[in-house]
Amino acid sequence: MPFTVGNRLIAALDAPTRRDADALIERLGGVPSWVKVGLELFCSEGPAIVDAYSKRLSVMLDLKLHDIPETVSRATQRVAMLGAGLLTVHAGGGKAMLEAAVAARGPHMKILAVTVLTSLDEADLQAVGARGPIPELVEQRTRLAVAAGCDGVVASPHEVARIRSIAPPEFLVVTPGVRPAGADKGDQKRVMTPREARTVGADLVVVGRPLRDAQDPAAAARAIVAELS
Repeated sequence: MPFTVGNRLIAALDAPTRRDADALIERLGGVPSWVKVGLELFCSEGPAIVDAYSKRLSVMLDLKLHDIPETVSRATQRVAMLGAGLLTVHAGGGKAMLEAAVAARGPHMKILAVTVLTSLDEADLQAVGARGPIPELVEQRTRLAVAAGCDGVVASPHEVARIRSIAPPEFLVVTPGVRPAGADKGDQKRVMTPREARTVGADLVVVGRPLRDAQDPAAAARAIVAELS
């Protein structure tokens, strides 16, 4: 389906099976404009679930591809055939890999480069030998994504303002690490509320557990959409 940010909410389908994901979609009552299929669900159900959902929903496929350019190119071609609207690849894969994904994306899918995972902090970067501080690394990887022709990046809301200062106006910024006020942060370390994320310039926000674990997911989604508007 044609790309649109819709109401800017991406509901993460953090579910182990298609049956569980279908149940969550039903409880969300059609409120979020987007759903995110991540590694767990994709590994459980395979490409067929993306193909099925993309016929009636806007789908972000969050695979964070990170491999040699040829492999990423071929994988991206396959994903484009499934109808996903967004596909994530790791900015750490380098410019040639990002360019390969962009060249293979087709006319209806957009490529998002993942900058730095929101579960990482400065100590985590140091432990894996990455050169921080985080805002500078995010900026460096954003510039790389822009140069490679990516359509946007995935970044913590804390880096959105910096990204907006260096990226083209049409460049998408998608932010995980978004939690309604008072919600449990879980394993996320760099978070903001939906309103804060939108205020600094996020185009779309990804929300998982606060929707999945809510007593009324549709009401929780409506509250988030209200903040984003």
